[in-house]
Formats: sequence, structure tokens, C-alpha cells
Amino acid sequence: MLEIFLFALAMMYSPGPVNMLSLFAGVTNSSWRVLRFCAGVAVAMTLLFVMIGYLGSSIMTPTLQGVAALGGSAYIGYLAIRIFVASFEHQALQQEPRNFSFLSGFIMQLTNPKAMVVVLPIVTIQFPNAHIEGVAILIMSIILGAMAGGAPTSYFIAGNKLKHAVLNPKILSTVKRSMAALLLLVSGQFVYEATKLLG
Repeated sequence: MLEIFLFALAMMYSPGPVNMLSLFAGVTNSSWRVLRFCAGVAVAMTLLFVMIGYLGSSIMTPTLQGVAALGGSAYIGYLAIRIFVASFEHQALQQEPRNFSFLSGFIMQLTNPKAMVVVLPIVTIQFPNAHIEGVAILIMSIILGAMAGGAPTSYFIAGNKLKHAVLNPKILSTVKRSMAALLLLVSGQFVYEATKLLG
């Protein structure tokens, strides 16, 4: 069972769109209400673990994964544009981030192909090998979902601690534009993955 947690930890806590957005939120705004976004991520991952754990990987066909990847790409592209536009608004530090709601985190994680890279090997290979079945699937799904929510939370806390180093408006604008560029690259990667899955 330890290998399940080690694999999940390595995958969930590596840099990705959800974690990088949370880091960015910590740098640009100290409001702990961003944790709603992290809760949305946790609930989405729990739902994915439960659904695929009980119904099997057959429900996540390559076509469905491709459609989810396209949806995730569009959403991440939208966030990238919003962040880029915000890079020209130096008063943004005092504003509540508008894209960090529970629903935003839920949708982003649900359509994140990286989520399926984590979920599918765990439920199709590691759960059976560890004899996790029945109610144990639900319990493990809740634990792993909580771990998934902890990843963006830790990135948010790290960003919150680092923000004093980047309070200069010029540096902050550069950070925002760099984040927007990275998100656009991730969005493009999602499109590429979708074309492979759909074509």
C-alpha cells in the first residue's frame, strides 16, 4: 500500500497547472479564501478515484479523455489570458483572485489529463495488487483526494511565504506574464494530448 501513496505523492506534488496557479495565488494575494480552489481540486480527485475505482477504467475511453483534455485546455488558456491582462494592473495585489473558487478548482482538476495519469494506474493496477475493494475503495479515494488537495495548498503556502521577495510591481508583472506563458504552453500540451486521444 505504501507504493500507492509514494506514487500519488510524486505525481500530485510535481509542478502542474493546478499547483502552479496555487503558487501564483500565494505570491499575488494573501487571502486564505484561495483554499476553496484547493478544496475543489480535492473533491474532483476524490470523485475520479471513486468513479473509476468502482466502475473501472472502461468508462474513461480515449475519446472521453480527449474531450476532457480539450475542455481543460480551453479553461487553462482562459486563465492564462486573465493573468496576462492582470499583469498590467498593479493594484491586483489588493484584489481577491476571481479565478480561485471551489468550482474553478473542481473543473480544472476534473479536466486535467494529469489527474488521469495519477488515477488510472492506481485504480487499475495498484488497488487490485493491494486487494483494495468494496468500501476500502471509498476510504482510499477520500485519503488520496485529500492528498491531492494538499498539493495546491502547499504550493499556495510556499507562494504566500515568497511574496515578500516579489512585491516590486515590475517583478510581479514579469511573474504574471511568465505564469501566463507557462499556462499557454500547458494549454497547448493539452490540445496535443487531445489530438492523440481523438485521432
